[in-house]
Amino acid sequence: MGNVDPQELAKFGELAHRWWDRSSEFRPLHDMNPLRLQWIDGLAGLAGKRILDVGCGGGILSEALAARAEHVTGIDLADKSLGVARLHALESGVDNVDYREVAAEALAAEAPGSFDVVTCMEMLEHVPDPASVVRACAALVRRDGWVFFSTLNRNAKSFLFGIVGAEYLLRLLPRGTHEYARFIRPSELAGWCRHAGLDPAASRGMEYNPLTRRFRLTDDCSVNYLLACRRRT
Repeated sequence: MGNVDPQELAKFGELAHRWWDRSSEFRPLHDMNPLRLQWIDGLAGLAGKRILDVGCGGGILSEALAARAEHVTGIDLADKSLGVARLHALESGVDNVDYREVAAEALAAEAPGSFDVVTCMEMLEHVPDPASVVRACAALVRRDGWVFFSTLNRNAKSFLFGIVGAEYLLRLLPRGTHEYARFIRPSELAGWCRHAGLDPAASRGMEYNPLTRRFRLTDDCSVNYLLACRRRT
């Protein structure tokens, strides 16, 4: 199976039909999507760009990127999620996005340096070897291109907010969505990026207000955070 956890695939496969239901378990992704899209566009300038969305799931970010870019390729190993993504794009009339069932590492060997921008959002904490995905993303982006990651920090606060709060108290996510041991400290992710030929350029935290039910970008990366990198020239 390569760098994939079959249990994770099965978990998201069972929920695949709910990807585009904004009242479902995927509501947090819908709510944070405009923030991360705007941040990515502000740094990379998506107009006219060819983009790869690694771990695209049901296509929530891929379709949003396609509205601003020349073309988007979304890849995932969950075939049910990809089926939902393809159907939603067809129903929405989005014709500049395509989806493939392929691992990032396999695509990196097939088409290195093929994309202006690579995104890998909320995915690294779900694979056995996240550093391998980082290396693949670095190989897939062109020289001087942008790579964007988002994941969860590993500390006591992130355990309380990301698991106890989000999964058990607020029930924003199904119980068992995340495994604390797989959370990734920013220093670890930055180290993997540098080793793969990516230079970290900017980072932001994503904070959720349970009263307003809104996300906002902050300088606090202690729980959810985004990291933007440039491929070395």
